[in-house]
Amino acid sequence: MHNLIEKLGYTPTDKLLIIHADDAGLCYAENRATKKALKEGIVNSYSIMVPCPWAYEMAAFAKENPAFDYGIHLTLTCEWKHYKFGPVLPANEVPSLVDGNGHFYPKRAMMKENANPEEVKKELIAQVERALSWGIQPTHLDSHMFTTGLTKEIIQVYREVGELFKTPIFLSRQLLNDFKMDTEQYLRETDFTIDNVFTGEWKWFEGEGLAAYYDWSLKNLKEGFNIILIHPAYDDAEMQGVAIDHPNFGATWRQCDLDYFTSNRTKNLIEKYNIKLITWSDLKAILHKD
Repeated sequence: MHNLIEKLGYTPTDKLLIIHADDAGLCYAENRATKKALKEGIVNSYSIMVPCPWAYEMAAFAKENPAFDYGIHLTLTCEWKHYKFGPVLPANEVPSLVDGNGHFYPKRAMMKENANPEEVKKELIAQVERALSWGIQPTHLDSHMFTTGLTKEIIQVYREVGELFKTPIFLSRQLLNDFKMDTEQYLRETDFTIDNVFTGEWKWFEGEGLAAYYDWSLKNLKEGFNIILIHPAYDDAEMQGVAIDHPNFGATWRQCDLDYFTSNRTKNLIEKYNIKLITWSDLKAILHKD
């Protein structure tokens, strides 16, 4: 790991950070906020949910703004009550991934119980290929609700998809443990992982607030690689409709993410704590150097 840090031009004692926005393409409120966070804030990475209705609009933005770091948010679940989507492949080609209405399952446990790894691989490849057909070149692959970490077989599929497209994948022992997947044992020494992961928690949202959580996160970054995962969106009628009966990571939550990471105060904290912002593009240049 130290060798990789040095190849990037930093020292092992530097605090390296990616501030990453998940869920671009989910809806227009998410897209608008993600763009603002990139242009006016300190967010320096995002990923697109290819199966979602607003993904193409975000892909057009990516093509027009190639300086911004972006990946594919590989999607195998749809957690919303009334807002539904499914695979990019026809449902009859990946029947183990969908419910009776052709939608992705809402929970990781349901996906784990039903998903056939070969069908997972077909769908993930199809999602990346669709993104490529739109003319975008992703810097990395990551995973909605981290479903690509559910089983040993699916982790291997995830690796194979990354290798196929010569693109880094986001893996984290910490997230596997946080989500109680019990699959950390299947990570390999050769896997690149980011194990210092910060993402908002319900106890903070209900308690001191997400701003206090992110203050704490920046203050407590560790030496080496860190990533803060956020979900910026506007707390408007559209996002409220998507997130009905879903308070965690809901509309108010996402507005908090947007506000915090577009504030001058947060920019000053980055400087105060001598944090070095890096991107997946930086990592891809090293990890997949031909």
